[in-house]
Amino acid sequence: MHIILGGTGNVGSAVARALLNRREPVLIVTRNPSKAEALRRDGADIAVADVHDVETLRAIFRQGQRLFLLNPPAAPSRDVAAEERRSLAAILSAIDGSGLQKIVAESTYGAQPGERIGDLGVLYEMEQALATQPIPTAIIRAAYYMSNWCASLQSAREQGIVQMLYPADFKLPMVAPSDIGAIAARLMTEPIEQTGLHYVEGPDRYSSQDVAAAFATALGRPVSAESIPRDQWLVMFKSINFSNEAAESFANMTAATLDETFPDVDSVERGPTSLRHYLSRVVQSSDCK
Repeated sequence: MHIILGGTGNVGSAVARALLNRREPVLIVTRNPSKAEALRRDGADIAVADVHDVETLRAIFRQGQRLFLLNPPAAPSRDVAAEERRSLAAILSAIDGSGLQKIVAESTYGAQPGERIGDLGVLYEMEQALATQPIPTAIIRAAYYMSNWCASLQSAREQGIVQMLYPADFKLPMVAPSDIGAIAARLMTEPIEQTGLHYVEGPDRYSSQDVAAAFATALGRPVSAESIPRDQWLVMFKSINFSNEAAESFANMTAATLDETFPDVDSVERGPTSLRHYLSRVVQSSDCK
């Protein structure tokens, strides 16, 4: 049995569907079973648990052999890093004594040590913790999710503008959730000794101008990229109800991404979904998966 933690989100559901397409048994862990109803209809089993309930989570883990671990994202209205560290600690405690045979964990390209750098710091801590425990583990360091641009669809459609935090010509590695799902499913079904660090991105790297152009093609109207200056990032995040701690973390994470040296293109695993194809599908179906 493959257990999917975070199985109702964009990436986790993509992993679940890729495994179901392989006719593999799948158990989705969720707090809200209604969100997993479509996956249940497609053949997945559902287990209801709060990620902070260590004993219940460990009992669920004991029902399977392999775990896809996605640390649940915290609401930005709270202290994101503190909340995500708390959920990560509970998950790691539940893994201890679970009898799992292999773990595939979702991390991010820029994972690095540091405070107030959002997921970059928390997911680095996850990687380090998993490296010290005995269960064989594969780490997916995923590029920027193309699904993050779904939040820009309304302004692109109604105003012909997509607001960006990055300079218009800054090329960023991106990947579609479905492509992560396919690679994660492969790692989940490989022999347990096949582990390691896997950088995953799409077929190309894209700038803000490329995002605007992809929206323009999909919508059939002009769309321009509007970059928010770095000195306005904190103000912008707070204006959309981020906590002070979350605003600082997201601003620092964005700055770290701009300063990042990305992996050499020959050392990454590439999914086939282009940004233009992904955003075209989003516009046509309002489906961000």
